[in-house]
Amino acid sequence: MVRISVDSASDIDKNEAEQSGVSLIPMIVRFGDTEYLDGVDLSRREFFEKLIESDELPQTSQINECRFEEHYAALTENGDDVISIVISSKLSGTYDCACRAAEKFAGKVRVIDSLNASAGERLLCMYALRLVRDGAMTVDEIVAELDKAKTKIRFMALLGTLEYLKKGGRISSAVALAGEIFSIKPVISIDDGEVKLIGKAMGSKRGRNLLTQFIDRYGVDFDMPYALVYSGLSDELLTKYVRDSEKLWVGKADVLPKFVIGSTIGSHIGPGAIGVAFFAK
Repeated sequence: MVRISVDSASDIDKNEAEQSGVSLIPMIVRFGDTEYLDGVDLSRREFFEKLIESDELPQTSQINECRFEEHYAALTENGDDVISIVISSKLSGTYDCACRAAEKFAGKVRVIDSLNASAGERLLCMYALRLVRDGAMTVDEIVAELDKAKTKIRFMALLGTLEYLKKGGRISSAVALAGEIFSIKPVISIDDGEVKLIGKAMGSKRGRNLLTQFIDRYGVDFDMPYALVYSGLSDELLTKYVRDSEKLWVGKADVLPKFVIGSTIGSHIGPGAIGVAFFAK
């Protein structure tokens, strides 16, 4: 049997993991001196409630080698093979820790650098589950297919505020202030494993149009997993975006899966963001 493992940077929480048959290993989130297991004893809603109330950004910790070793030991004890999907190696040291732990299991654990996070990592996990359930490939063939497919994943998001990028030291206070004055809405993506600014627009409507243009440029492969995401306590902005961008979905998708962005990306972008993850045609 092949088991799929994923870290909580994928924004898959404990309940969803149990329902889908994924084995979840959570990141640790700290608000001040209090630690939480991401997606286990801290829900997405609770995370954003704390984020909005807090003056300082929370800290997220990479999963260390010891925790991975314990996790893999439990998954392989009956002789099962494990495919472990983790957050981009360019965003966290988690991948290196997973690889070191996997070396102790005599080839029973394969680690995949998703080169993504949040909904992008989620899609690779969902595709892995599909391949395992199809039962047509060996574990090595599945790993090879995932490594090939992950290069086609696109995850793009329109941010609602620059405040949290300022708090995290990623932009200056002057840039954040100018953005607020002129209502600048940046569009970011995860490209080759790194978060990059790919465009910006003045005002929410132009920002939504810009996001749609970027998605349309690649084209969504609706035969593969896809997802829409939002950050914060309400999906109102995402619902509006779906209406405004109906040309992307009408006649192509019966269901639009919606999820909440979690702590790994949410800490840096704050509430009010919307995003789309998909495999490009």
